[in-house]
Amino acid sequence: MGNTHNVTEFVFLGLSSNQDVQKVFFVLFLFLYTAVVLGNLLIVLIVMTSRRLGSPMYFFLSYLSFVEICYSSTTAPKLISDLLAERKAISLWGCMTQLFFMHFFGGTEILLLTVMAYDRYVAICRPLNYTVMMNRQVCAVLVGMAWVGGFVHSFAQILLIFRLPFCGPNVIDHYFCDLLPVLKLACSDTFLIGVLIVANGGTLSVISFGIILASYVVILLHLRTRSSEGRSKALSTCGSHITVVTLFFGPCIFIYLRPSTTLSADKTVAVFYTVITPLLNPVIYSLRNAEVKKAMKKLWIRTMKLEEK
Repeated sequence: MGNTHNVTEFVFLGLSSNQDVQKVFFVLFLFLYTAVVLGNLLIVLIVMTSRRLGSPMYFFLSYLSFVEICYSSTTAPKLISDLLAERKAISLWGCMTQLFFMHFFGGTEILLLTVMAYDRYVAICRPLNYTVMMNRQVCAVLVGMAWVGGFVHSFAQILLIFRLPFCGPNVIDHYFCDLLPVLKLACSDTFLIGVLIVANGGTLSVISFGIILASYVVILLHLRTRSSEGRSKALSTCGSHITVVTLFFGPCIFIYLRPSTTLSADKTVAVFYTVITPLLNPVIYSLRNAEVKKAMKKLWIRTMKLEEK
């Protein structure tokens, strides 16, 4: 870093300054984070062990669940440990690392959700070509592209903020290092950097959301020619994905697709997309999907039989 850096660490204000509230939050977020990890690991395990879930849709779902664990793990463990700490601090390098991995996994998730929308489009609108267009190699390439895209997005974001001078103050009114709260602490004019950061995140979000929206518009138009039974079956496979897309993109649009300012509601919204959404994803996909529920039941029966032996 070529600029002046008198600041070697940042201090978080956290979610609350009340000690009793922090203890309640500690128990709550420890439970929620454990549920995020176990719930998404269960989805990964079910897809890996069930022959019924061998289609590309479940292949992508297993990667989405893995990314959800990684994404939540960039902020939740630090949040939980800080709730019992008197001083909530993170080093400058730790802050930059957290920023990088949060946007890396977040960007990857956005692109995976886009890939999943394309998969539904091919499955419903091009069923005769589905096995050819979405073979194992193509699926692997699409997942690889999502990882690479997430890395490029995050690298661009961190490159913009990495060289900014931080010479004081060092208090962040948040519970993790996010771009806009950190940007406020730089001791230089950050208007252009702020615009570029919003443009980078906005371009990824808008293009991805546009592709997802276009996919479902084409799907809905195509379903007009189907029978009512065929429509309901096709829409049931899309319902879970549409719900997850709404839950993920809603908070992202609120935080990142606006001028580079911070609002009092940002911390609440951040809790939603870093903890609540990763928790809801396995619930949504398991409750709304009959195949996942059957595979889950089989895995449970198999586990019980092994314990009896």
